Amino acid sequence: MTSLDLRSSANRRDTLTRLRLDRVVPRLMEDAGIDCWVLVSREYAEDPVAQSMLPATWMSSRRRTILLFLAGKRQAITRYEVDGLFPAGWNPEVEGDQWAVLRERVAAADPATIAISTSESFAHADGLTQTEYRRLIDALGPELESRVVSGEALSVGWLQTRIPEEREVMEEAGKQAHEILRRALSPEAVKAGETTTKDLEWWLRDQVQALGCPVWFHPSASIQRRGADLRGSFASATSDVVIDHGDLVHIDFGIVWDHLCTDQQQHGYVLLPGETDAPDGLKEAMKKGNQLQDILTGSFQSGASGNEVLEAARENAVRSGLNPTIYTHPIGYHGHGAGATIGLWDQQDGVPGSGDIHLFEPSAWSIELMNRTTIPEWDNQEIGIMLEEDAWFENGKVEFLDGRQTAIWEI
Repeated sequence: MTSLDLRSSANRRDTLTRLRLDRVVPRLMEDAGIDCWVLVSREYAEDPVAQSMLPATWMSSRRRTILLFLAGKRQAITRYEVDGLFPAGWNPEVEGDQWAVLRERVAAADPATIAISTSESFAHADGLTQTEYRRLIDALGPELESRVVSGEALSVGWLQTRIPEEREVMEEAGKQAHEILRRALSPEAVKAGETTTKDLEWWLRDQVQALGCPVWFHPSASIQRRGADLRGSFASATSDVVIDHGDLVHIDFGIVWDHLCTDQQQHGYVLLPGETDAPDGLKEAMKKGNQLQDILTGSFQSGASGNEVLEAARENAVRSGLNPTIYTHPIGYHGHGAGATIGLWDQQDGVPGSGDIHLFEPSAWSIELMNRTTIPEWDNQEIGIMLEEDAWFENGKVEFLDGRQTAIWEI
């Protein structure tokens, strides 16, 4: 496990952000037919898209930050220099009011469309607060206001699209998270009859703290046991349970490494006294979980909607004798990233809105799913194999960024 060097991380992040601003934004605006894109963000009321475009040393938007993409150029109408990523577009001492300067810049270019951060389907793309919306509309005036449109397509495209140079970072992130996860599903972290699921969750938090990077959600640990399902449900938190011999342990875990997220779920089995291997039924259950992963990733098609991929994968899985639940999502700046939603655990017939978004290339994905199956050694008790691994989608092919679990870890 290698700790994160924050200065190197910041330099790499800014390099990648600059490349993304140069390459991704102009293409998105051309494809969407948008002439002007305005992002307004205020300190502690951050627009998620604007925040992802700022330098690594900017922990917030610094008063009011206005990022403007117009006439093939970008600029920041803000009180402070944006450290080389956005040219300065305002001199407060000379030009006066910030909103007046914005209107002057936009009116001079006379754009046909002005995109802003509003969206019903994605919180990531709905970052313009009510107050800033009113002030923006007032500043633009009636004529320019009539040209205002939702910037959802731009925001989603920016957040979901990755550039090839980011793949190395995401591979590093996946490797770091996998190393911690492997240790968590071992005797180092689990002592049968002593360690509780909450103990295991906080053990994971301590390891990430030592690594020098944050988690983006509190980890969850749960168990399935012969004669009792102590895992809880998707909709409710699990209770604190002592992990014992014969338990199937499940962990859901994600970190933020160099500003990009991981999201992984794996299983470990606590051997009974005298056992040297997990029961064959659990091994077979894992194989079926991997089979469902292959079916889903084989259903990815650039330009297909999330709902179309979900339908194709589920039909194929059911024909193959599986009992699938698919709830896969983009990953990147956010763990649950903006973009094409491929099912939710409680919406297996499609997800209106976010499920209608098309898949982008290249993009990164959390391949998240569950297959239910019965275990002969557990009196044919039904269990769920819940797997989640990070993957890269490019050239019509999905590849796991740091491999995937294909065998249940033995504890």
